[in-house]
Amino acid sequence: MAYLSIENFYKSFGKTEVLKGINLSMQKGEVVSIIGSSGSGKTTLLRCINFLETPDNGVMTLDGELLFNSNAEKKDGDMALRNKRLNFGLVFQSFNLFPQYNVFKNITLAPTLLLKDKIKAYKKQLQEEKLSRKEISSKIATFKEAEKKAIDKDAEELLEKIGLTEKRNSFPCELSGGQCQRVAIARALALKPKILCFDEPTSALDPELTGEVLKVIRALKDEDRTMIIVTHEMGFAKNVSDKIVFMADGVIEEEGAPKDVIENPKSEKLKTFLHGVTNKDGE
Repeated sequence: MAYLSIENFYKSFGKTEVLKGINLSMQKGEVVSIIGSSGSGKTTLLRCINFLETPDNGVMTLDGELLFNSNAEKKDGDMALRNKRLNFGLVFQSFNLFPQYNVFKNITLAPTLLLKDKIKAYKKQLQEEKLSRKEISSKIATFKEAEKKAIDKDAEELLEKIGLTEKRNSFPCELSGGQCQRVAIARALALKPKILCFDEPTSALDPELTGEVLKVIRALKDEDRTMIIVTHEMGFAKNVSDKIVFMADGVIEEEGAPKDVIENPKSEKLKTFLHGVTNKDGE
């Protein structure tokens, strides 16, 4: 059984049909790169997977759990939708860091906000156990302190992983584009998503800064992270991916092993696309 399964995704904006029946599956620990020209539907597909857009039609399951079914009678409420989004971490091409917060707070902010919901759930559990107010207050304080320490510890480990420990107290305006993108990756990882998604992670970077971001992504691949990467870096996609998916005009035109897709394309649209790409063999 596939770890992630997407069946028959359709998505239109007004009269413009962007996704026209997408079927995609991947295994746990697999890296899938999605390539294609601008307007092919790559980013829309990624946004649908992350629940930032709602498909008009389709079904999605993850790790055996049904996450989306367009035919479901009951629509998800805000809380259910938020919980489903937590399965995925999305790294945007333009970083989207909070400029008013330093690096450390950018990484810890979302887990800290999520902690409030955990505390509410824990409090409800304690109340059901008929504990006294004093006991509940004491246990919640202990729980909160332990959770906050764990969040900070995770953030410190992530900073070390992306090579930015010394930038802990710096603000986004004090960082290079490559450094900002690495912080964005750490921020996405802080919520421990099952699948990490990248939307053109190097497109906003100068060429000399691209390598440092790709190095972090490759390190994540070595950890067997499950990732979906929308990218224009053909050489990187070829070297890091388990599967490459080529999208054109809202459909998956071709998919397969990186070497097959890049070196032996079957679709005429893929051949045309690759003909205009210079960086097919390396970074």
